[in-house]
Amino acid sequence: MEKSLVLIKPDAVRKNIIGKIIGMYEENDLKVIALKMEKITEELASKHYEEHIGKVFYKPLIDFITSGPLCALILEGENAIKKVRDINGSTDPKEAMIGTIRNLYADSNRENCVHASDSTESAKREISLWFGKEYL
Repeated sequence: MEKSLVLIKPDAVRKNIIGKIIGMYEENDLKVIALKMEKITEELASKHYEEHIGKVFYKPLIDFITSGPLCALILEGENAIKKVRDINGSTDPKEAMIGTIRNLYADSNRENCVHASDSTESAKREISLWFGKEYL
């Protein structure tokens, strides 16, 4: 079984759609094995998005992800990383396939409701960062 970190971002929390998003994952045979809701610090946000340090969109991204509470979860299932990314849809909601989370709920490239690990290596790093090594 594969694991993926998912962040339900502050825009989705403000829209009150956490349950709808989690339901979409569960309907696709993904199991929630850990979940927490918090308003993250700039320090955690910068560790999470460290590969984007120095890019023009870095500061607005950090400002957004720390703007309110988010929901962090670990999903587990067969091919979880690809499955989650398919359910999420393209980062740009205008390009996201019909019925995906971003197609249904996202407002922009940045305010796109969800983040998900993009590889096994990223999942391990992100799960460890958000939940600790005991969840690997």
